[in-house]
Amino acid sequence: MELTPDHAVRFATATLAHLGREYPYKMDLVLTGPEDAKPPREHHPIFHGSFDWHSCVHGWWQLLRLARRFPDLPIAAEIRARADAMLVPEKVMGERAFLDRPYSAAFERPYGWAWLLALHAETEAHDAPWAAALEPLAAAFAARFRAFLPKLTYPLRVGTHFNIAFALVLARHWAETRDPALVTLIDTNARDWFAQDRDCQAWEPGGDEFLSSALTEAHLMATVLADDFPGWFDAFLPRVAHQQPATLFTPANVSDRSDGKIAHLDGLNLSRAWSWRAIASALGPAHAVTPVAEAAAQRHLAAALPHVTGDYMGEHWLASFALLALDGLAD
Repeated sequence: MELTPDHAVRFATATLAHLGREYPYKMDLVLTGPEDAKPPREHHPIFHGSFDWHSCVHGWWQLLRLARRFPDLPIAAEIRARADAMLVPEKVMGERAFLDRPYSAAFERPYGWAWLLALHAETEAHDAPWAAALEPLAAAFAARFRAFLPKLTYPLRVGTHFNIAFALVLARHWAETRDPALVTLIDTNARDWFAQDRDCQAWEPGGDEFLSSALTEAHLMATVLADDFPGWFDAFLPRVAHQQPATLFTPANVSDRSDGKIAHLDGLNLSRAWSWRAIASALGPAHAVTPVAEAAAQRHLAAALPHVTGDYMGEHWLASFALLALDGLAD
């Protein structure tokens, strides 16, 4: 399965509908006094829709990428007009000011940080002023990564927003052409945390996970190790050519898509598809695992794509992960 104009229209139509939908909204906010109890748009002039801050950020990433991939679709003009109105310096400064609040050091760490960098990278691919407007926010989150990673003694392996490998895949993609010091820091940490991992048992998924702790780790190491990746991967998942551990090859069952946490499992299927495809690409066509990985990606895509829209608890974010699974991150 590959990204098509039909996918683009379906995803973008749903995302445009929720990008400015202010309620319901889950704030990431420590109240320091009664004056902090105000509507989300007053805290977040841009990212006040899509149920939460990070979903709004990657909703924008998704829309701009679709507009670039399919510039002649009528919906692309609407996307660009919305971006012209929202991705402007004065609104970015409002978002940037939120980071200076007390108790904000861990705001959206690390998932939202990484998605903001991905959004900034996407805006730079457009002939528009959006990237320049977002630059102060991107610089602030890159600085937060540089401050945080040296003190993160142990990796965060969980399959939710705190997963460090997923965040660093996105952050490293941004940093490759913009922040060599951050690339070095990411690569050093990844090697320290993961280089000696062997025979991963892949005890997953958890009941509310949208990331595979095993596959996101491998995905990151594919970018960090380059030509050394196949040797590391063969030791990390030594039986994967025989589809073991079986948990990595079985799409998750989603019992209730109206439950926001259980609906995460649709995202797990999509993020696994993205990681399996990235792993296959890094291993190359001659590796025994490559056709197995590609087939696993297709199974996970088939399980999840019909459910990207339909219930707001998934609809406010799943299209971004569907776009990753179908089109990847690279330009």
